[in-house]
Amino acid sequence: MARFNGKVILISGGARGQGAAEARLLVAEGASVILGDVLEAEGEALARELGPAAHFLRLDVTEEADWARAVAAAEALGPLTGLVNNAGIYVPKLMMETDAALFERHTRINQLGCFLGMKAVVPAMEKAGGGSIVNISSTAGLRGSARAFAYGATKWALRGMTKSAAMELASRGIRVNSVHPGPIATPMLDIRSPEENAARLKSVPMGRQGTAEEVARLVLFLLSDDSAYMTGSELAIDGGATL
Repeated sequence: MARFNGKVILISGGARGQGAAEARLLVAEGASVILGDVLEAEGEALARELGPAAHFLRLDVTEEADWARAVAAAEALGPLTGLVNNAGIYVPKLMMETDAALFERHTRINQLGCFLGMKAVVPAMEKAGGGSIVNISSTAGLRGSARAFAYGATKWALRGMTKSAAMELASRGIRVNSVHPGPIATPMLDIRSPEENAARLKSVPMGRQGTAEEVARLVLFLLSDDSAYMTGSELAIDGGATL
C-alpha cells in the first residue's frame, strides 16, 4: 500500500536534482506534490512528466507571498502533511573572496527561504492533524567548509533552525528533521570542474558521489510515519565523508 495516499507534499527547489527525485518517489507512493521553483520551464516539464498528481507553481523562497500561494495551492489538493525545504544555491568561495552581496544572496535563499517555508506551512499542517518538515542542509553544516564560506554558514544555520523548530512544533504534531548530503551527482556540482569533483571524492570512504534518488529515499522516510518518533534529528548521507 502506498504510504502517502491522499496526502500533499510541498517541495521547494522541486524542478530538478534532489527535488525532482523526491517528487518522483512521492508520486509513486501516492502523494500529490506541489513543485515550487523559479525554474519554470523545468518545473512545468517535470509536472507534465509526473502526471495529474504533480503541480508546478513558481516559488521564490525569499518571498512570503509566494509561500502563501504555494500553501493555498497545496491545501486545495488535500491535507498538507509534508514540506521539503530543498531550494538552495551553492557558489563556493573562500571567506576573503566572498563579498557582502554573495553572502547575503546565500542567506536569503538558503536560510531565510527555509524559515519562511517552515512558518508558512504550520497552520495548514495543524489543520491536517500534524506533519513533517525536512530541511536539506549539507555536510557543510556538520563541519567547516573553508572553500564555501557563505554556503557553509547557511547550512550550519539550517541545522540549528531545525532543532529549534523541532522543539517548538512538537506539541503541534509537527516533526522537523535535517538531511545532510555529501557530494551528490546533481547540477549543483557543475559549478566545479570534473577534476575538482573527482578530487573531492578522495575524502569519501565509499569513493563515489551519491545519487539524488538515494537522498530522496531518506527524505521519504522522514516524511512518512516510519519515522514518527524522530524530530530534531540530523542525518548525514555522505558515503562516510564526515566520519
